Amino acid sequence: MVELCFVLDLRSLPPPFLRDLRLSLLQLANLYAISSTPSWRRTESLRDRIGLCYVFQNPISLSDELKIVYTPSPSGSFNLRDFHHAVNNLPAHGFQPQIDDSDVKLSTVLNDQVLYQWEGRDIMRKVIVLTSCLPRDVDSIMQNTLMAAADKCVSVDFLLFEQKSSHLSNTKEKVNNFQTCISDLDNCSFQAYLPDVKVLHGLVNRWLQDLKDDMEEPLQARFNFKNNLVGSVSQIFCNLYISVNPNIDGFYPCQACRCHGISLEDAVRNRVEGPSCPVTGCNLETCNVTENSVKVGEKTILLLPSFPSSMKLERASLPLDFNVIERTNLGSLSEGVIMGASYVVIPSTCNAIETTPDEIDQSELNIQLFQGLCSALHSLDQCLVCSSNCNIETMRQATFHSYYILQPSDNGPMLLRRVAGSEEVLHVPDLNQLTISSVRKEIENSIKDSLSKVDVRDYNPMLHERGFHQKLNLLVKESLQFG
Repeated sequence: MVELCFVLDLRSLPPPFLRDLRLSLLQLANLYAISSTPSWRRTESLRDRIGLCYVFQNPISLSDELKIVYTPSPSGSFNLRDFHHAVNNLPAHGFQPQIDDSDVKLSTVLNDQVLYQWEGRDIMRKVIVLTSCLPRDVDSIMQNTLMAAADKCVSVDFLLFEQKSSHLSNTKEKVNNFQTCISDLDNCSFQAYLPDVKVLHGLVNRWLQDLKDDMEEPLQARFNFKNNLVGSVSQIFCNLYISVNPNIDGFYPCQACRCHGISLEDAVRNRVEGPSCPVTGCNLETCNVTENSVKVGEKTILLLPSFPSSMKLERASLPLDFNVIERTNLGSLSEGVIMGASYVVIPSTCNAIETTPDEIDQSELNIQLFQGLCSALHSLDQCLVCSSNCNIETMRQATFHSYYILQPSDNGPMLLRRVAGSEEVLHVPDLNQLTISSVRKEIENSIKDSLSKVDVRDYNPMLHERGFHQKLNLLVKESLQFG
């Protein structure tokens, strides 16, 4: 687990990119608010691990200043509403087109009065500097500040978002000079990015993994081959990562105490005589209980001025509706975004198609439409992307869209599979190592020779038994020995 402090250099960030960055920070907070907690910490609140500050030029004194707008709460609980307020009120007019030097005032953040006094001394801290302009030089003050941070196990990530416009003088020499200045500091890193929404999406996923309690080391695995791949080596060692994380389907109404804004769900369940404050244990009068509250994830509660309608997720009614929104090439579809079970799709009897008496009957027409669609998609090597308000895994009407793909086959049934939305795709680290070096020719040839010795045949699940029946039959046979 990591505590993150974001430092935004508003002087160098153009308004369009700052708008995208705002949305990304809000998305980070939203995803963190609904993140699950380990079973051994289910009774605790969601820990507050985000700080936010920005550097701007004071319009009166014309001096560069740093302003802290959100710090971890003294109570230790993440406040989604306050963080939204801080992000939404970031100044929109701090951009200076002619800036060519950037002092991000790290000494104002990395000291005993700010970052070092935040709660949670048992966790790591990371300061993330987001800028579009690098300092001309790393002076002694900044150097000493970064060295002191290293002594306190605080890491500093410098993220440079290179703008297409020519007003910023981030020359290659300037970048190289900055990297050289921080190269001796193990707690510092530098990365340059294009100011793209996809880049921000990837960063949000990475930061979320830092924040979450349940982040684990990747699963270690090895793939064993009957024949050697090269020399005497017959194994490949790998790390396994989860590629998607299903989100919640909606928000739920709940009661909360007015004094602390905490759900009374457990308090009501455990007390017969009435609700009590989860913090103080005192009985609550009706006036001290708010009904207009909504539960976001497991630990986040929002108090609302009114509750216009019930947010209870109803069971989906049949038939389920899937709305076709686009076609996509099967070659562009990543198997890593597939979620849950796959459903075989075959045509059913239908009484809703309007036909005239001299036309074929409705069921026959429905079958021909199905077969024609399947054949057309198969010839195009494409599938259909559909949206639905139903989560087919839970059979509940969801507040948010669920997305599915309808895949064709050659003169057979189709396949319906749920795919992840943008909020559910996780960051997979260490992908750069796959593009750093090319495979040596002798290794490639050796692998091809090894693969030629592996049996090849069309996949048939009937040839791959798990051994369930054999094992259970053996257990029953042993049990029968007792008479």
